[in-house]
Amino acid sequence: MDPAFAAKVVVVSASGALAPGPLTASTAALGARGGWRAGFSVAVGHTLVELPLVVAIAYGVGSALSSPLARALLGAVGGAFMVLFAALTLKAAAGGGLEAGGSGRFGSALATGAALSLFNPFFIMWWLGVGSPLIAEAVGRGARGLLEFYAAHVWIDYAWLSLVAELGSVARLNGRAYRALLAALALLMLYFGASTALTAASWLAG
Repeated sequence: MDPAFAAKVVVVSASGALAPGPLTASTAALGARGGWRAGFSVAVGHTLVELPLVVAIAYGVGSALSSPLARALLGAVGGAFMVLFAALTLKAAAGGGLEAGGSGRFGSALATGAALSLFNPFFIMWWLGVGSPLIAEAVGRGARGLLEFYAAHVWIDYAWLSLVAELGSVARLNGRAYRALLAALALLMLYFGASTALTAASWLAG
């Protein structure tokens, strides 16, 4: 891959991966129980949605996702999932099963990564808007160019989410800090869920 193009992919990808959002917040909550492995699993789930989306955009079928109805439906389901995740996190913050390995009560980290990607209209819109020019440039280099482009992009997700999850696990050393972290993340997820649902409703109404 052209080093200049690779550098551009890394910088642009970092702007999306490192931005605060529901995926980062949920990873920190899951990491408080499962450590870096939970973050890695979230990244795998994220990839299971993201890679097909990138391929779809590359071959011209991603435009269907840009319709107001599609974005509204994704937002409604995603908002509901975020609110549910927030409720489960609040339950844990209140003392509902803080034992090691209890992350199963949150459900699968992999499933969480997939759901928060698939039903996040802002993630879809980022790829349709910011990511599309990069995909087009990569496709111009052939199938190999597309694979190299995605490899240059996706490692950031794995590194970042694993790091966030590991930092979340540090809070387990102090029970009070652990509960405070979960409560803060739950409120953040509740905000993301409510704002996503409200935005989806405005798209549907419009």
